[in-house]
Amino acid sequence: MTAAHSPAPAPDGVTGARTLTVRYTGGSSRRGTVTMGQANMIRCILRDEPDSINIHDVWPVPDDTGMEQVLDALAALTVRHEALRTTFPYDAGDGTVPSEQVVAAEGSFTVTVLDHDELPEDTDGYAEAVARAARASRFRLDLDFPLRLRILARAGRPVRVALAASHAATDGSALGILRDEWLALLAGETLPPVTALAPLDLAAEENSPAGRRKSAASLAHWERILRTGPQAMFAEDGAEGTEALTPGLTLRSARGARALAAAARRTGALPGTVLLTAWCVLAAHRAGQSVCVAAVPTSNRFLSKLARSVSPLSQDALLSLDVRVPSFDTLLGTAWGAAMNAYRHSRFDALELWELIGRVTTERGSRFARDAVFNDISALPSTLAGAAAPDADAPELELSWGEGQLLPTRLLTFVYETEPVLRLATWADPVLFPRAAAEELATGLVRLLEAVAEADVPLGTPGPLTEVTGVRPVARGPEWTRVDGCWVSPDAVAGALSEALAGRPVEVVAEEGDGGGEDGRRLIAYIGVDESDPSGRELTDDQAHAALMRILPGRPGVLAPHRYVFAEGPSRQPAAARRILREGTGRGREMRHDHR
Repeated sequence: MTAAHSPAPAPDGVTGARTLTVRYTGGSSRRGTVTMGQANMIRCILRDEPDSINIHDVWPVPDDTGMEQVLDALAALTVRHEALRTTFPYDAGDGTVPSEQVVAAEGSFTVTVLDHDELPEDTDGYAEAVARAARASRFRLDLDFPLRLRILARAGRPVRVALAASHAATDGSALGILRDEWLALLAGETLPPVTALAPLDLAAEENSPAGRRKSAASLAHWERILRTGPQAMFAEDGAEGTEALTPGLTLRSARGARALAAAARRTGALPGTVLLTAWCVLAAHRAGQSVCVAAVPTSNRFLSKLARSVSPLSQDALLSLDVRVPSFDTLLGTAWGAAMNAYRHSRFDALELWELIGRVTTERGSRFARDAVFNDISALPSTLAGAAAPDADAPELELSWGEGQLLPTRLLTFVYETEPVLRLATWADPVLFPRAAAEELATGLVRLLEAVAEADVPLGTPGPLTEVTGVRPVARGPEWTRVDGCWVSPDAVAGALSEALAGRPVEVVAEEGDGGGEDGRRLIAYIGVDESDPSGRELTDDQAHAALMRILPGRPGVLAPHRYVFAEGPSRQPAAARRILREGTGRGREMRHDHR
């Protein structure tokens, strides 16, 4: 491996900045199909805003480290890990998604050096801001080096590396691995040979017969939850739109850390399982749901050959935890198994998953909402949490607000640290969780952990949990009802369907089916039509269903009717009292009935 560094002109208008070009050789060239994790992230990169899908980190530079050492170490990491030498050729103009990756044997990348006479007193906070700013622009998948590097220097001496990374090349764990190896190189250590699977080798394994069977099993796990779980955790008044500008709330609590450790000792469960269970209980309690369905991103690094792989292995594990049990300890007994089952089924072909989601939700008449997300990265040896300054103190309970981010979730929690301080950040939809309510949720989690540390906590009714945590379930009006495991507003369904059908009169009722209870309840839509109007005469249940499905995103309280009934008669009469002309499911699976 050889590396050469050549300066380029500093960007116009930026003082104290210069750009260096780092050249590397000594790798090998390969090409092949993308991995499942790469395909998943590529889809998000092409769809989402860059600051929400790119990731970032800050790497320390040991004292007395020269610029040449820093650049040489970056070149060595690039040659060592194929993911850093990978591009994804495709034609952005024809709408295709990259399906192939190309690994270069040699090449170059640029580094921006930001030199200062003196760095700010809060150097880590400044470096974090520089790294986060570097996330703001897109990576060109077919051209760009996957790390956007900023070296913060004092009088020419490097102090920090602030970087943004393409999620097609790394995830949080991979960045941690790179940071560990970076520090080892700067310390003069010799790195052991790479034994973890490179992305191309992982892709070959995933496309083997055994790999395809694992993916199929994962899809079956997702399909079961998509067909039976609530379509959205937060279906309530005010839950509208597919994303919201959401401020971040950080909790730092020594009380929480002590309570979590004590709860783990009392129950004999792992601290991570206790924390996940408590979060699910609180989320389901606040949402008034009997089941907590949450995306639990996982690094999939439980196999030794993947533990230190530099590639985007992280994919969603979909957790479904039924909280209809007598007590917290009872739920804790099933939570570990449910989480492990979710993790086992978190390696899948992302394109096949989204095809599955589209098919299942159309058949069910629902819209999958990834509105509850819990991401515990505290157990990883090096994580994005390393970008934050270490806790110099241990506040008993401290809450602080950060800047807002545009997020496609209603409740997102990152756990960074569980000892000696419980440190987590939560982004809660400000419409559903005004600041006081979001703070109540964060402190409620600590209060629940303290209660669990002392004794088992009853869960059978919401009253005791409200008393323990201070968090109250959402109040839904009498127009809300549970249908097919989902909270639904028939009035909202009628309004949405009328909008989808260009203003036609619609009435929706929830009728009891043969099964009784919410599982047997069905939504019936009565659509007023005038047979003298050609468009009304030709309107079918399939067309009505398709029109509603097109506008369903962002309406978590709307579930498509199980049956569409077209009725004729004076508009002053209830649709259910008019002459029925025809009816059907709109899903193409049942016989239509024409009453004419």
